[in-house]
Amino acid sequence: MGFVAMSKSRTCMKHLCTWVVNPLYFRPDSPPHNITNAVRLIINPHTRYYTTKRDKQAQSPNEKGFTPRTRPAFPHSVFSAGAARKRAEFLKHKSGLDTENDDTPVRVRDSPNMVLPDRPLTPSEWTNLKKDFSRPELFEKVMMENLVRANVDVNIAKSLLSYVVQDKGTLSYEILLRYLTICVRAGHHSEVFDAYDIMRSCFKSLDLGASALFIKGFSQTDRWKEAISMLQDMKKALLPSPRNYGDVIAGAVLHGDSETSWKLYDELLELGLVPGQDTWQCLFQSGITQRGHEDKLFDVLSYMRDNQIYPEKPLMETIKAWFESLPDQKWRGKFSSVTPSGDCRNCKALLESIQLTEVEYAQLKHNVMEKVIEGGDVFNKSNPEELKSFKSFVKQRPPFDIVIDGLNVAKMLPHAAQSETLLAVVSELEQQSLNILVLGRKHMLRHSRNWDRQNMSLIKQKAHCFFTEDISEDDPYLLYAALNSGVHCKFLSRDLMRDHKACLPDSATRCLFFKWQRGHQLVISHYTPGKRVRFERILSYDTIIQTNGSSWHIPYDQKAEDRASYEVPQKWLCLTRD
Repeated sequence: MGFVAMSKSRTCMKHLCTWVVNPLYFRPDSPPHNITNAVRLIINPHTRYYTTKRDKQAQSPNEKGFTPRTRPAFPHSVFSAGAARKRAEFLKHKSGLDTENDDTPVRVRDSPNMVLPDRPLTPSEWTNLKKDFSRPELFEKVMMENLVRANVDVNIAKSLLSYVVQDKGTLSYEILLRYLTICVRAGHHSEVFDAYDIMRSCFKSLDLGASALFIKGFSQTDRWKEAISMLQDMKKALLPSPRNYGDVIAGAVLHGDSETSWKLYDELLELGLVPGQDTWQCLFQSGITQRGHEDKLFDVLSYMRDNQIYPEKPLMETIKAWFESLPDQKWRGKFSSVTPSGDCRNCKALLESIQLTEVEYAQLKHNVMEKVIEGGDVFNKSNPEELKSFKSFVKQRPPFDIVIDGLNVAKMLPHAAQSETLLAVVSELEQQSLNILVLGRKHMLRHSRNWDRQNMSLIKQKAHCFFTEDISEDDPYLLYAALNSGVHCKFLSRDLMRDHKACLPDSATRCLFFKWQRGHQLVISHYTPGKRVRFERILSYDTIIQTNGSSWHIPYDQKAEDRASYEVPQKWLCLTRD
């Protein structure tokens, strides 16, 4: 079967002749045996609609550094799961943009005055509905798109197909594809088989969207092995998605073929694809009832650790059940949290430090210097002479304890003089006898309402200062100074460095960068002019899957928690042996 080209032709009448027939009446418990699958797919709109039932499925050492007065503005830190959402909600509430939930009926996209039907309609009812549509020539296509979006009952979609057949004598590829989406999503397997037979007979080839739907639909049935063939055919044209593999793996697990499921999983990894949470959940679920793949499941946990992936709550509960099912090992799991000092509240074990090892630090420093500092990231907005001057500046001074993104910090309070804010932050840090570097822009040296000359003079007395051209990108300079100063050096900025992290060459280095960042980035949590500056706590432990042999600690995402990519979970599964 081909998968790239998509036929734009319409079904020919000889394939639809069984659909446009005299009304068929039958009792739902005794359909005539001579009615073909294609006929049953769309019956006369005046008859009652019935569908197949959904099949049942298996379901630090001490060092000179910063010791802040902490007063978190939000429950934990800028890197805590949900912090970004809470800030957004706070700002939305503050700006008065909150709105009440809208319980109005679902309306048709592109025609707001038209409400979607809540039951199957007769052809005459569809005709009347079409009259009110602003663009009648697009009615069937747009209506089916909205039925898919609203996740309606399949019988409503069937009645629309029946109307289209009687009105035009044919069905387009796009209409059938959207109908297939509804059938697969709702688990109506007989309808999926019918759609497959019809589309294969009426069109020369199927596009990737249809192929993916059929892979998912067939994987849930006794015909699941056909989905493997579809997957292999797809590979001839394009790399399948992790979801495509996950659907077939789930089908193999559902039907008790663990060997095939693991073979497909290994193939997925060899292609460089990242498995989905549902795929891992299927594999751990199969491990509860089928023995012999324990090492592979432990490898899954190692993969998640190496790639800093966090299980979601459903997967975590399955992992817990799998551990507790292991014979003669007596694992016991409890959901827990961790103290600020890094102790598990359940078993009291100390978690791994957030600090990088010497090897990790050297690797990260090399890659940041090569990709972010020496690469095009700086030269796009800076000149080589400025970078050379900055390197000489850093080399001539002792290692810094704190590097401050001056402009970023100064703009923290929109209605306060920026130089006054920056001076307050520098003064707070100076009290701890730290060697401070302030990075700024040259316009900060020109006297203005925001940049008071006297404040800037005091800042230069309390800290080393380097001012770049106004068009320069200062984040790479900050990273260079911090990494060049050594593992003890912290940096202060509200910028989360996501663009620079993306410049790094591979996932392992990006994970190291994120680990270093969480262990070294200071963020101001609270400041009122005239009062002390307070900072968010820097956690001492790493949020990563870890084990010491006698226990496992696995951070996980709570169900429905909106966690940004730069945030880490706060909940943990603690597994210990009885």
